[in-house]
Amino acid sequence: MLRKKANGVARGPRLSSALSELGNQAVDRRTFLKRSGLAIGGAAAISSLSGGMVRRAEAAGAAGAGNIEIKKSVCTHCSVGCTVIAEVSNGVWIGQEPGFDSPFNLGAHCAKGASVREHAHGERRLKYPMKLVGGKWQRISWDEAINEVGDKMLEVRETSGPDSVYWLGSAKHSNEQAYLIRKLAAYWGSNNVDHQARICHSTTVAGVANTWGYGAMTNSYNDIHNSRAIFLIGGNPAEAHPVSLLHLLKAKEENNAPLIVCDPRFTRTAAHADEYVRFRPGSDVALIWGILHHIFANGWEDKGFIKSRVWGMDQIRAEVAEWTPEKVEDVTGVPGSQLKRVARTMADNRPGTVIWCMGGTQHTNGNNNTRAYCILQLALGNMGTAGGGTNIFRGHDNVQGATDLGVLADTLPGYYGLTAGSWAHWARVWEEDLDWLKGQFATMKGKDGKNKPMMNERGIPVSRWIDGVLEAKENLEQPDNTRVMVFWGHAPNSQTRLPEMQKAMGMLDMLVVIDPYPTMSAVLQDRTDGVYLLPASTQFETYGSVTASNRSLQWREKVVEPLFESLPDHTIMYKFAEKFGFADRMFRNIAVENGEPLVEDLTREFNRGMWTIGYTGQSPERLKSHMANQHTFDKTTLRGIGGEHDGEFYGLPWPCWGTAEMGHTGSANLYDVSIPVAEGGMGFRARFGVERDGDNLLAEGSWPVGSEIEDGYPEFTVGMLRSLGWDGDLTDEEMAAIKKVAGSDEQEKIDKVNWKVDLSGGIQRVAIKHGCAPYGNAKARAVVWTFPDPVPIHREPLYTPRRDLVAEYPTYEDKTFWRVPTAYASIQKNDFSKDFPLIMTSGRLVEYEGGGDETRSNPWLAELQQDMFVEINPIDANDLGIRDKEAVWLHSPEGGKIRVSAMVTERVGRGVVFTPFHFGGYFQGNDLRSKYPDGADPFVLGEACNTAQTYGYDSVTQMQETKTTLCRIERA
Repeated sequence: MLRKKANGVARGPRLSSALSELGNQAVDRRTFLKRSGLAIGGAAAISSLSGGMVRRAEAAGAAGAGNIEIKKSVCTHCSVGCTVIAEVSNGVWIGQEPGFDSPFNLGAHCAKGASVREHAHGERRLKYPMKLVGGKWQRISWDEAINEVGDKMLEVRETSGPDSVYWLGSAKHSNEQAYLIRKLAAYWGSNNVDHQARICHSTTVAGVANTWGYGAMTNSYNDIHNSRAIFLIGGNPAEAHPVSLLHLLKAKEENNAPLIVCDPRFTRTAAHADEYVRFRPGSDVALIWGILHHIFANGWEDKGFIKSRVWGMDQIRAEVAEWTPEKVEDVTGVPGSQLKRVARTMADNRPGTVIWCMGGTQHTNGNNNTRAYCILQLALGNMGTAGGGTNIFRGHDNVQGATDLGVLADTLPGYYGLTAGSWAHWARVWEEDLDWLKGQFATMKGKDGKNKPMMNERGIPVSRWIDGVLEAKENLEQPDNTRVMVFWGHAPNSQTRLPEMQKAMGMLDMLVVIDPYPTMSAVLQDRTDGVYLLPASTQFETYGSVTASNRSLQWREKVVEPLFESLPDHTIMYKFAEKFGFADRMFRNIAVENGEPLVEDLTREFNRGMWTIGYTGQSPERLKSHMANQHTFDKTTLRGIGGEHDGEFYGLPWPCWGTAEMGHTGSANLYDVSIPVAEGGMGFRARFGVERDGDNLLAEGSWPVGSEIEDGYPEFTVGMLRSLGWDGDLTDEEMAAIKKVAGSDEQEKIDKVNWKVDLSGGIQRVAIKHGCAPYGNAKARAVVWTFPDPVPIHREPLYTPRRDLVAEYPTYEDKTFWRVPTAYASIQKNDFSKDFPLIMTSGRLVEYEGGGDETRSNPWLAELQQDMFVEINPIDANDLGIRDKEAVWLHSPEGGKIRVSAMVTERVGRGVVFTPFHFGGYFQGNDLRSKYPDGADPFVLGEACNTAQTYGYDSVTQMQETKTTLCRIERA
């Protein structure tokens, strides 16, 4: 949102205007920022005003700036994966331009991407390790920090067990760093490790993976060029992922593809829509069933696709039949005539793609929403085809990669679970003594009186870490409360229930923040000691791979050496491993030079283990070569055209099967049977068995082109290869490796070795040689019998304004899962709607990202958006006596409150208000700027909207609910 800064009077050039105002009077920082957008003065202001301009590298060289080195990196904000070309002179980053050869951004940048140079060398960065002593920040050395923090962690481990230390990782880490922090948590002996994906797309991963096999974007931003219709729900790419919008607009322009935007708020994306559908927050399933009602009633579904590739659609059809247009309109607020038009548009314009983001995921029944979106695509036959699929736009630059690498409380790298077999697999990859690894974990008595190894138990998700502190010990399913919290690249203001988080932070033995910026963690807690701020380098001061939303891996070059006293994250991890005494074991196959682990060795190590999702073929050498040859890839298909990477897909999007030497192309569009497996084709994954209730779960009459098995088939094992007579294709070396996995020469045990644990890659290689996908060829399942709601159903939000619907569409019963008690019905039974009549939802702005600490510390972005605000409809504003730009209090049913500026606008419908979630530094009306370390406070502060957000967690993943709660607004 851009807001007018001046009225009626023409201003002079920006430089002269800024300097003239500087000379007129003394100003404080905030006044200065409002006038000029800069927090610097004098000659520094003059030099900086021209420093952020985009220009060609050749021009810089010609200007006599000395020897210019060109470094190629990737933007550190959203998940599009835009290439950044950095110009470096004598070790100083002097300029940048977008990557014109990149298939993803083609020379485009958004406001955030265009200013990332400031993120790296910004003056507001945390410059050296600090600790809080007597309420004051004190500078310390790295050795002091690691020793003091490590000693406290070891003390807590001794008295309360390893689970009392929580390792909160980051979507801002590279793949290698994400992998290493998950490995660090494993060697420490805890599954209390998680990252931002829990609170942005965990319900996507659960819903999508349990529908057709993998929990990721199926196609790509570029493939949207092939779409004949675009259905977007709960997302606002124009602001959240601005460059991605160019790909949508290309399809709209060239294919005349209708753009349908479903959102409670008329967003900047909705302004481009052919059809805008405004619906009540929290009614996504009802909306989708309303569309499917018309599709089924008119016979517009793809009957052939459903018969051969989908299981359970009859049960969906029965549920959808109940959702008449009248009922849908009552629940969602959308007229049946509009949804019939939407249904016809989707049916008449195939293939169409479905796109969603956090508007659909952040709900107590978010897993139902994501599965409903998938089912819509299955019904229309839009899966496994160019221009179709579910294009799930992820938020942070490496949230896809960090999720893939297992920075989660319930998986190991590659989505291997926490079972004994999964741990045995990774112990083999690490060449670690499995018994030693087991000994690192705690054991506790279960409710049945039996010993329960915590090694096999899901940890507390980041959405609930505060309950690990606040809950009584006897209510937790772990040995003791959380006592030490490590925020490693995570903004606390991105989470709900901030008043309770403040309380939890105060109860910790120690809070550790590792980040290039101090984040709101530095000031939210009300402590006088026991807080450490450790300066991590930015991703521009290190190197390694990062995975874009479309599953393509890209390799970042190091732009500059770490600034100030910052250290790369993987170097800090090594220091902790040394302190804990297991560095030699943890890094036995990873070279360490001057205290820094070799990034390429980390890549190769996860290549050796991540067979499940095909993170095995992307060697550092292949990825570096792809980056160097970006210009040789088609900008729509991503397929290499001639040159060194002819036939490969850009970035080797996973699954990239087998070893790097096997040379698999990567897979641009998942579940596409129109091309051979060797070229990126595959059916749906066979991960749910071969039959259910007597029904066949394997594909019928559908298989990838060139498959020697012309029907459905289960996942591959050695035994399956033997039954097909293909075991003879395994080399002696591959068979020796397989026997090592089996731990025996007995044929029965060897036969059980499957494609996921074969470290040689031989099973994958042989299956693909015969045209088969290693993971099998099955039907997608529309019904997930292992979930609380096997068929997705509408459930009213915990804080619903529609009390008349609660009886018919109740929430879940209270339960304990993910180690913590979780409330549902006990909250929903209370009627808050009379005192809190407005629905509150939240979302992103184009100027800021995530918790906003780094972007609000960037003067070029801070100038654009200086005030936290709440959007309110004119009718509601007038009823409340509120005028545009007035200060208001927004009150939560749980007692939190925020003081913000009112924006009176018709973007939101009557009864709904919207707040962005990037602000922090104020807390319930109090300015916390003085609590930041000197010189490390962001330029722009504001209330965090999550101070007023409420309790609510998804029934499968513990995703927080931020898109539909209740509030009350009053004039301040």
